[in-house]
Amino acid sequence: MLLMLVVEENEVGREDVWFLDLGCSNHMCGDKTLFSNLNESFRQMVKLGNNMKMSVIGKGNVKLQVSEFVHMITEVFYVPELRNNLLSIGQLQEKGLTIFFQHGKCQIYHPEKGLIIQTEMSTNRMFFFVS
Repeated sequence: MLLMLVVEENEVGREDVWFLDLGCSNHMCGDKTLFSNLNESFRQMVKLGNNMKMSVIGKGNVKLQVSEFVHMITEVFYVPELRNNLLSIGQLQEKGLTIFFQHGKCQIYHPEKGLIIQTEMSTNRMFFFVS
């Protein structure tokens, strides 16, 4: 299930905003220019929380600049109709990352690099960061 939200006014329209989503089965991005490589022969459908279906027309890797680190996010679906970029918490855990939600903060730890992402909960109880 995909939960959409109202983004704080100063973040509206930014392609570099990524939402951490517990209900999202795959990382998804609607901006083709963010991909460092993209297999456009990959096709699939995704179903959103409101039962709407969208076409996936590629899968690839996205480089995210977070603080002083550049992270390669792999197996990201390219969904051109998607208005918000989504990071799947489940997919991050499968890659060996540890995610903590506590006291209004989300912290993501890499097994070798330590803390790589920390973000606070927004006013509408969502977690996002700007790359």
